[in-house]
Amino acid sequence: MNLIELYCDVDDFLKIFLKSWNKQLISSGEKRRIRNSRLSISEIITILIFFHTSRIRDFKHYYLLQICGELRTYFPQALSYSRFVALIPTVVVPLCAYLQSRKQITSGISFVDSTSITVCHSKRIYGHKVFKNFAKLGKSTKGWFYGFKLHLICNHDVELVSCKFTAGNVDDRKPLPDLTKNMYGRLFDKIMLHKRSMIESINNQLKNVFHLEHSRHRSPINGFMNMLSAVIAYTHHANKPSIGLSKKEVVMLTKLTA
Repeated sequence: MNLIELYCDVDDFLKIFLKSWNKQLISSGEKRRIRNSRLSISEIITILIFFHTSRIRDFKHYYLLQICGELRTYFPQALSYSRFVALIPTVVVPLCAYLQSRKQITSGISFVDSTSITVCHSKRIYGHKVFKNFAKLGKSTKGWFYGFKLHLICNHDVELVSCKFTAGNVDDRKPLPDLTKNMYGRLFDKIMLHKRSMIESINNQLKNVFHLEHSRHRSPINGFMNMLSAVIAYTHHANKPSIGLSKKEVVMLTKLTA
């Protein structure tokens, strides 16, 4: 992922979105005076997303070593770490809107699966406070975990079509009506067509390449922002896993959706 290209894409989207959003806030009376920051909203969101392309698993070290260090020429107005963290909750709505803009359309062939997001070791569940009111105890094929689930749908090009975060104890079938709203065609799970390895490759990239899952969050809102930006980082990834379908299989599935 190229930093400049990422910033330009984020900024182009926000130029349109923020104008519309601000008008809506003013007309509804919800507009409030916000202290100006040296960093723009586009820069803040770019920093949050670009973190998931680094090999640094800790955001604080990433911010101090790269944003305030190696990448300082790109962010000359970089704030202190504590000030930047305080600003993260202010970009929740723009970040969610940008994620929506990154979703692709389905070609009529889609695949659905979910993956667990563990927020702490099972031995520390009762002492965990950050996600106490949000995370739940759930069970995956690998056993019990405490945290959340990411439910996602991708098309046959392994591009993100839809996604939703739920508590760890939510049945995988429950989010489907929301996930498939306005979709058409056929939806396959990871067992059908024996394409389990494909969907698990996506989950593997989200967790091991884009840091979707870790246990060092200090606030719920910043934890959710980390998860959202990890999903966005995946949508920009050039080397997405291959679905492994032959041309014959694609043609066959296309006929089935007709």
